[in-house]
Amino acid sequence: METLRTPLTDMLGIKYPIMLAGMGSVSGHDLVAAVSNAGGIGTLGGATFELEGLKREIKEVKKLLKPGAPFGVDLLIPKVGGGARKTNHDYTHGALPQMADVMIEEGVKLFVCAVGVPPKWLVDKLHAAGIVCMNMVGAPQHVPKALEVGMDVICAQGTEAGGHTGDIATLPLIPQCVDLCRGRKNFFGVEVPVVAAGGIYDGRGLGASLCLGAAGVWVGTRFIACEEANAGPVHKKRIMEASSNDMTRTEIFTGRPCRVLRTPYVQSWDGKQTELRELLGQGVIPFVQELQEGKRLLSEFFPALMGQCAGAIRDVKTADEIVQDMMKGALESLRSTTQHISRL
Repeated sequence: METLRTPLTDMLGIKYPIMLAGMGSVSGHDLVAAVSNAGGIGTLGGATFELEGLKREIKEVKKLLKPGAPFGVDLLIPKVGGGARKTNHDYTHGALPQMADVMIEEGVKLFVCAVGVPPKWLVDKLHAAGIVCMNMVGAPQHVPKALEVGMDVICAQGTEAGGHTGDIATLPLIPQCVDLCRGRKNFFGVEVPVVAAGGIYDGRGLGASLCLGAAGVWVGTRFIACEEANAGPVHKKRIMEASSNDMTRTEIFTGRPCRVLRTPYVQSWDGKQTELRELLGQGVIPFVQELQEGKRLLSEFFPALMGQCAGAIRDVKTADEIVQDMMKGALESLRSTTQHISRL
């Protein structure tokens, strides 16, 4: 049987170069374990957990894992103060050192940092325990900062992605990040691999990413429409009904650009950009403010995060089916591509 072996699969000890995006609230223990058991690596969305909750969720993941299957934890670590966005805050509530201890004690294989660069002390501490560290980036200029603190893997996410994302598309972003990592060895003595993210939902995306120089893919939206995903039926239904034109980026939910479904609530802020800028400048997040003031119900304007690839997703599958289909499609795509090579 054929497979795809890359520096990423070797480093993480996984069968396939497919990573579950650590989506807060969606990537819970059932989905994380299912993706890891299928041969990829599941990543727990840790942003919504405080210390004890993270510890409990990790233990639940481990109960469901096959022996030896690795998994990861994704945390949001934005810069706070010092000229950063006024809406940035400490998602760990001061418990980052303790969360690091939990990851080490529970045998987490992969740590993922999003919306910022982690402190070097954290990377050094995790490295001492043999944990691979990956940084999400949305622009080439973010890569040197991540490499400076010793990150082992760069996940370059294009604007097509759902959730927090930049404004550079995946196709031009990946090669630039690959070039910046060329010749740079990580803690494990391997040239820093780049993982592609943003708009990837099937084997063709995986195959194309490898052709761009990536060593694997980080997949979010496709795994929301998944049986094991901790997403409600309405969220899954909206993905299956959406077109690729139905999403937009907005700052109203978190204070930073976030790709979501364009709902009436999201559209209601289109003509209030002056008010939005004033609120964000004061460190106020509109979504949180309106919820606290009781102006709207949570169910009325809860953000339906999804990437542009939702326009191609029309069914709910198991995590294993998604992983196997993606691998099969990637192999077929790569074989097909080689048919175009001929002698002059």
